[in-house]
Amino acid sequence: MSAPFPPVQPATNPGPTSERWNVLAIVGFVGSFFVSLLGIILGFIALSQIRRTGERGRGLAIAGIVIGFVAVVITVLWLILVLVLFANAAANGQIQVNHG
Repeated sequence: MSAPFPPVQPATNPGPTSERWNVLAIVGFVGSFFVSLLGIILGFIALSQIRRTGERGRGLAIAGIVIGFVAVVITVLWLILVLVLFANAAANGQIQVNHG
């Protein structure tokens, strides 16, 4: 008697099915160093395209997203620091603030 089902083969991830690089992944990665929102937006769009087309560049798209978010967080923390230092200096009388 033979087995009722053939043996199960483990699933493999063949990786990119195309040799082409996704242009938005490249632009998003490079752009994230200059305009963080550009890297975030283009990175997400590139991931969507890569999933659909099988192009290369998934790592670049993810890196652009991560660099963009890190840059946004650093910018927000820097702005908070500047505002706290300004408020502290104003409270100590080191800066004259006109209320009128």
